[in-house]
Amino acid sequence: MTPRTLRIWTWLHTWSSLICTVFMLLLCLTGLPLIFHHEIGHLLGTEVEAPEMPPGTPMASMDKVLASAQARAPDLVPTFAFQEPDEPDTWLVGFAPEPLAQEGTRMVVVDARTGEALGEPPAEEGFIYVMFKLHVDLFAGLPGKLFLGLMGLLMVIAIVSGVVLYAPFMRKLPFGTVRRDRSARLKWLDLHNLLGVVTLSWALVVGFTGVINTWADLVIKLWQFDQLGSVLAPYKSAPPPTRHGSLQAATAVAQAAEPDMKLAFVAFPGTQLSSPHHFAVFMRGTEPLTARLFKPVLVDVQSLEVTARLDLPWYVTGLLVSQPLHFGDYGGRPMQILWAVLDVITIFVLGSGLYLWLQRRRTSSRQRLSEAPDLPEPAQGQPLGEGRAS
Repeated sequence: MTPRTLRIWTWLHTWSSLICTVFMLLLCLTGLPLIFHHEIGHLLGTEVEAPEMPPGTPMASMDKVLASAQARAPDLVPTFAFQEPDEPDTWLVGFAPEPLAQEGTRMVVVDARTGEALGEPPAEEGFIYVMFKLHVDLFAGLPGKLFLGLMGLLMVIAIVSGVVLYAPFMRKLPFGTVRRDRSARLKWLDLHNLLGVVTLSWALVVGFTGVINTWADLVIKLWQFDQLGSVLAPYKSAPPPTRHGSLQAATAVAQAAEPDMKLAFVAFPGTQLSSPHHFAVFMRGTEPLTARLFKPVLVDVQSLEVTARLDLPWYVTGLLVSQPLHFGDYGGRPMQILWAVLDVITIFVLGSGLYLWLQRRRTSSRQRLSEAPDLPEPAQGQPLGEGRAS
């Protein structure tokens, strides 16, 4: 590597790291409790749990689930019904003043076996909510998401440039060397480099998938305009439906259309992921990773017939695949612990990088002061810097 190329890579690594470090530290710190959000919710008493029942207890009708939830929010309209892959005993049913409303929403947890409402988790409040909003959009909506996506791209650049700079350095020393007999700054530098390489793959995966997740709103909009829009085109001039059919019947025909998949969630008519004329029934795979991959089945809200079964385009599939990779929530407790350990190590790498830069700035400032020429003493009564005009 030529000296000029080395300077370019050094400049790229230094400034990409400096610009994104504070925000990456924020994301790592807020992401740590989110890895264990269910466990923290249990400790804080904000998680609504289903009671224990014998294995094989039959599931309640989706109509009963909806009716129980609606009784808790009689003045609102249902917007979605969602079931976590690892929580098959409960349904989370969302409500809003209008199908597309973003404010005034409520959520009701319903027992999937008895159909009884269990409670309402706190919405838009609490420790986990604050951590989530800081992690996702800094309480700034779509602009906040896109800004954090830009910081994520800078982090990826910093990682790649760091690898390029570390390669020639490792030719001179064995891998993993920490020069304990040298200055404190060199020891910090060696630890920074070593732990940066150790977490390299994880940081790249989490950083890049995090960038993709910041585009989620735009990806959904593109899907609505592209695939969903073309499927729903015949309904544009159709009059609004006068009645809604059975939710249980709609999910049953969707399950019959995709017998090798499981019911994941339902988007109610008129909401963002559906149309005024359809239940959008989203089916999912049965494996840990494919459980996050959805296949929408559109069911006519009046005739209860399947009108479309959609294979999601590559850009939506990429978004859905990136989410479990980013959050590490597809491998159970061992994966959570691994993600947490790597997150803590990354916090150390980011903090040590900032420390090294500050130390280098202080050292450079002291060297400039020590090398500065002595100034002549001013004449008596003459302020320093006001010399005789030449």
